[in-house]
Order: sequence, then structure tokens, then C-alpha cells
Amino acid sequence: MAETCQLSLLPPVETRPSLRDVAAAVKAAGVDGLPDARRRADEARYQEVHVKSALTQTIGMPFRWALNPYRGCTHACEYCYARKYQRHLELGTGDEFSSLIFVKTNLPEVLSREVTRRTWAHETVAIGTATDPYQPIEGHYKLTRRSIEVLAAARTPFSITTKGPMVVRDADVLAEASRHVSCHVYVSVPSVDETAWARLEPGTASPAQRLRAVRQLTDAGVDAGVLMMPLVPGITTLRSSIDRTLCAIAAAGAKFVGVNVAHLEEGVREHFFEFLARDYPHLLEGYRRLYVRGYAPKGYSNEIAAIARTTAERLGVCRER
Repeated sequence: MAETCQLSLLPPVETRPSLRDVAAAVKAAGVDGLPDARRRADEARYQEVHVKSALTQTIGMPFRWALNPYRGCTHACEYCYARKYQRHLELGTGDEFSSLIFVKTNLPEVLSREVTRRTWAHETVAIGTATDPYQPIEGHYKLTRRSIEVLAAARTPFSITTKGPMVVRDADVLAEASRHVSCHVYVSVPSVDETAWARLEPGTASPAQRLRAVRQLTDAGVDAGVLMMPLVPGITTLRSSIDRTLCAIAAAGAKFVGVNVAHLEEGVREHFFEFLARDYPHLLEGYRRLYVRGYAPKGYSNEIAAIARTTAERLGVCRER
């Protein structure tokens, strides 16, 4: 009887639930209200959904349109600002963010309709603004690859932000797209410190693997660079750590580098403070003073950026455009 009740919470699998259906099901019965969410070898569960729109219009960002083939991310970065979006689905910002992934299976088809309309202005689309488009499940669904093929065919410029070395799989599509439209790949490598990486980004490929991906992309003719974002106060902001990371970035042949300090908005801040209490308890009180609001004080952020800028200029690595 309980199983029948759970199954009735969502539409038949043939139609695929929408994210609104998912939120209603989770509110009614928790994660167990998603009986079609398949658990794979990585111990995460994957729920296929259908979306009515592919592109999301943003506010207050340096781009107008965002595209995210997945929701939730097995990279499980402790500081990830996208954790806060889980609350819209009645989910928590902790483990549920990294263990329950929503797969927008019809996204490439919806995207194609949107960017082939006569009214489409061919503005830049930012891919991977909320969750990583090259997290491991992309190897199975190939939603990101299909989406960039759609954008390239529609002569729509785009950028990609990722921590996933799988992006090199699509070097052929990216190189071809670059011949017709503006195409940039931003690979996130906040630090090459392996202890910090293992704690802060437990589900990601190593920094060395990501930097090899940058080299492979640039060798293929793709405009690829690195985002040293976010730098995490007291953990990856030491001058020696910043210098080592920038040296590795320069050696990888990155075309550009961007630097920024972590911001911890409401929802994310609570999760990150719990992480600090477990792994870096000596930093917790300092963080409470530093992050009274979502952003660290401007003077502090500027100081860290200045340290990075000095080293980047010395190494000949261009600052982010």
C-alpha cells in the first residue's frame, strides 16, 4: 500500500515529471516520493525530468541567459552556492544536493526550439552556472554535448564553466563552434593544494587532471582558461598556495585566469559552517566575523585579488576578460 501511495505522487514515467511535480512529491513523502530515481554505482540517485524551458534568464550577472542540463551535483563542493537552489524543491542543502541529481532529458530539444525562433537575439548563453555540466553522469546522457551542438548550429555564442575533465571529450565540437561563434571554456581550479581539494571538493577530479584538460583544449584550438574560484579564506588564500596554483595554471597554457573569494549566501553559509566545525574548527569563529553577510568584506577580497594579480602578471597569465 505504501508503495502504491509513493508511485501516485508523480505522473507515469513515460511523461517524465516536471521539477514542480518533483517538489510536490518530495514535500509529500521526502526523497522516497521519487520511486523512479535510479541509484547508480556512485551511490547517487538520478531522477529524469522534463522541462518546459531550457534557457533561464538571469538577474545581476555578466550574462543574460543560463543553461543547466542537470540539477544537483555529485562533485559535492562544500562551498557551492547552488546548494541554496535545492530549497526550491523542498530538499536540503547538504547531502541531498550531491546524492539526488535531476536530469533534464528533453533539454536539447527544448533548447533547439528556443534558439531557432525568429525573436532569438543570439545573446551569449552561459552553461554550468548552477551545477556542473560535465559531472560524471554527462558521460551517460550527453546532454551538454547535444546542447552545445544546438547552440553552435544556431550560431549562438556560449561559455562553459566546469570542474570536469570530461569537457575534453567535446573538444571537436568546441573547436568547430569556435570558428563561427564566441566560445570560451572556464575550468575551475581554485587551488592545487591536494589536502584542501580533497576536503573542499570531494567528488571532483584532481586539480592536475583539470589542468591537463586546459592544455588539451588549448592545443585543440579552444579558448580555455582557469577560474581560481572560489578562494576559501584561511584554507586556499595563503600567498604560497596562490603562487603554486598560478604557476601550475601558467604551465598548463591557460589563456586567461579569474580570481575571486568565496561568497556564502543564506542556506549555503549554514552548510559550510557545519563543514568548518567538522574539518576546520579553528577557523569557525573567524568565519563568523568575516561572513556577517554573504560576501567577505571588500577590502579583504581586494587584498587577496591583488596578491593573485601580482603573481599572474609576473607569470604572464592574462587576467580574466
